[in-house]
Amino acid sequence: MLGTPKNCKNWWAADFTHQKPIDLYLLAFEEASERTTNGDTNVEEPNVKKPLSLGVVSLCIALTAMTLSGSQGQSGKDRGGNDAIRDRFVGAWRLAWLEEEGADGKIHRADCTGLLVYTRDGHMSVQVMYRNPQAGTNAAPVQYAQGGYEASFGTYEIDERAHSFTYHVEGALIRTLIGKNLPRVYDFSGKQLIVKSSSPDEHWRVAWEHY
Repeated sequence: MLGTPKNCKNWWAADFTHQKPIDLYLLAFEEASERTTNGDTNVEEPNVKKPLSLGVVSLCIALTAMTLSGSQGQSGKDRGGNDAIRDRFVGAWRLAWLEEEGADGKIHRADCTGLLVYTRDGHMSVQVMYRNPQAGTNAAPVQYAQGGYEASFGTYEIDERAHSFTYHVEGALIRTLIGKNLPRVYDFSGKQLIVKSSSPDEHWRVAWEHY
């Protein structure tokens, strides 16, 4: 652990960019000691030791602050998830295709268009417009669209190991979605981001492509 003069001394020995100020202090102290030995009583040895001690304390405090700052920064990065995988999400995506269960219980490709946006600071929004206004309203156990239109926004958290992210809905056209945490499974296939619900009761998949 850093924070004691002994450890600080070891650190100076490893980092020569900080050695010059310390050498000046030590040189002044040695000269003062020699003059005192030769009988020069006008030398105030304690005053030479004082700036040296203050220098040691100041550098130790600075090192401790840097260490704490680095630890906090790393903690913030850990909470935010892996930067590399987040970079793959960030940006605007256009809807490539959407598969969902129809009223007949079969999976169909819906005739729709949409926009998905992820920001680097963890926000997201999604909009989907069905070209047939009656579509996407009651076919699924969870309703996301109304009048053929889906719109919501909120924040997201990525779990890279599970290949999933959680969508925290802050606002939505369907008011019952507000405040919900929606788990989503994702996969990158070529240029596409494929997303589906992790719920076994929901049978839909959607593919997005970067603009």
